[in-house]
Amino acid sequence: TDVVYQFCRQSKYAGVVMPSHGRYVGASSIPFSEYKRKRGDRVGLNWRIPVISGKRAVRHVVFDTNYWKSFVHARFVVPMGDPGCLSLFGRSGDRHRMLAEHLTAEYRVKTEGRGRTVDEWKLRAAGMDNHWFDCLVGNAVAASIQGAVLFGTDAKATPRRQRVRLSELQRAKR
Repeated sequence: TDVVYQFCRQSKYAGVVMPSHGRYVGASSIPFSEYKRKRGDRVGLNWRIPVISGKRAVRHVVFDTNYWKSFVHARFVVPMGDPGCLSLFGRSGDRHRMLAEHLTAEYRVKTEGRGRTVDEWKLRAAGMDNHWFDCLVGNAVAASIQGAVLFGTDAKATPRRQRVRLSELQRAKR
């Protein structure tokens, strides 16, 4: 991960690229919706960009891998042409065989804990590649960060506080 952080810092696109970390949030874990928001954090649908401090002074994204893997897989069962459908082009299965292998390298297990039910994703067998699945999940998170919203998944917007200028505060004290 140090290499990824270094790349993001030194890239000519450093203002745009951002490292991300998937976090396993199981049924017994604290869900993202219950995390205490700190001043300066940017929070969205099961992702957040925390305020940074310390050794890795690069803003990064943290997201709930279980939620987003379920979200991506759910897109494949939406009927063709309907909103939220994710489909592959063409009719040849050979064109997408490797992608299909990556997308099916994991399976979900419904798990209950702390009064909630979540899908927990597990590798089918050790050594199976799932990199493209992880990449697709990362793309879905990135789309959410950029404002893409699928009907029915939009999180309630937190009201923005009105900006106050320092000069106004100083004037009010006088």
